[in-house]
Amino acid sequence: MKLTMSKEVDLGREPVRHLLFILAVPAITSQLVNALYNMVDRMYIGHIPEIGASALTGVGVCFPLIMIISAFAYLLGMGGAPRASILMGKQDNTGAEKIMGNCFFALIIVSIILTVLVLIFKRPLLMLFGASENTIGYAESYMSIYAIGTIFVQLTLGLNSFISAQGFSKISMFTVIIGAVTNIILDPIFIFGFHMGVQGAALATILSQALSAVWAIWFLTGKSTTLKLRKENMKIVPKVLFPCIGLGVAPFVMQATESVLVLCFNSSLLKYGGDLAVGAMTILSSVMQFAMLPLQGLTQGGQPIISYNYGANNTSRVKQAFKLQTISCFAYSTVLWLLVEFFPSIFIAIFTNDPQLASLAKWAIRIYMASVLLMGLQISCQQTFIAFGNSKVSAFLAIFRKILVLIPLIYLLPVLIKDNVQAVFLAEPIADFIAVLTTVTLFFIQFKKLIKIMNSRN
Repeated sequence: MKLTMSKEVDLGREPVRHLLFILAVPAITSQLVNALYNMVDRMYIGHIPEIGASALTGVGVCFPLIMIISAFAYLLGMGGAPRASILMGKQDNTGAEKIMGNCFFALIIVSIILTVLVLIFKRPLLMLFGASENTIGYAESYMSIYAIGTIFVQLTLGLNSFISAQGFSKISMFTVIIGAVTNIILDPIFIFGFHMGVQGAALATILSQALSAVWAIWFLTGKSTTLKLRKENMKIVPKVLFPCIGLGVAPFVMQATESVLVLCFNSSLLKYGGDLAVGAMTILSSVMQFAMLPLQGLTQGGQPIISYNYGANNTSRVKQAFKLQTISCFAYSTVLWLLVEFFPSIFIAIFTNDPQLASLAKWAIRIYMASVLLMGLQISCQQTFIAFGNSKVSAFLAIFRKILVLIPLIYLLPVLIKDNVQAVFLAEPIADFIAVLTTVTLFFIQFKKLIKIMNSRN
């Protein structure tokens, strides 16, 4: 099949239902495949003979650092891409290219700083995030190699946002698939064939990310892209870069605070349930991360449509795109909730064959993901704020759920509920329920105001 490398869609004219489908399907595929980078590592590591459970827990405490690294890519990529889409809707491709060039150079600078910091401070950070004397060796072995590939992670995630923002959904999908397939192939070779254990998993990951980064740069400097990476746009211009960072605060907070949450969950669970409870949390967070990706893919597919037509003042297409996106997100979250509550063993068996760990994780996941039914509404509304370029409200919502509600509940509920471990897991669904009510209320208040502003421009 011949791959079409030209502009794939017309964001301002094609039917919204068709647009969302052809943009969201590759975006969902990309998100799911991208998750395999870390999940495949954990699947193989969890089944290493004799040391699998301990090694899995050790790699699990690396997750907060990995989330922080990727959060900086979202800060610049997901902050810059919607602004580029809005400018494209205003027929200002030159301004959009300046945004992409500034974000590209900023990604490189951030990569260098993060690599140095992680290599220097990895041990105390890993201990802070829940490693014990039994698991710190595995955690350090994994993170030492992963940190070297930081620049590839930054460029892959950051630049792929700009590919998606132009409507090149297939190219965006291939950016991820190239690396993920490579990782799936290399993981068993390095882990079991070369007997490298967790170090082999990390090496496979960074080599795979390197291939994805090369692909993204090749496309954005080629003839087929609408927005092109140009050397003259790579000089940092504060008035260009800073608004992107402002808009990127929300996805940055959403991603980076995952590391803070893991710290809070792991420290509390280590206190009440030991390494076994921390291992269960590794499985639960992996399932939650993977399960949420289709929702992110749906909103990633909807973002260029909403942003472009918002820039073009096309009110009816904005309304139509948001409605269809929200219905799709809610339908998915409903199916996910049913599967988790009635068939939890399916998810747990992917990560461990240890009977004790599986038994704990099976009942814990039913509690932990009890409110996932409502998360389709939460994510659709929150990501649409970003599509509109509304940085303040989107940042507040990201901070509200995790920092102001969830973290206090992690420490408060074990004091109030006798079963301390169960109480820690219960914090997640309670926080989700509160966050959904707040987000939906704020969204419809702000949405009416934005529609009035758009109508006044016509």
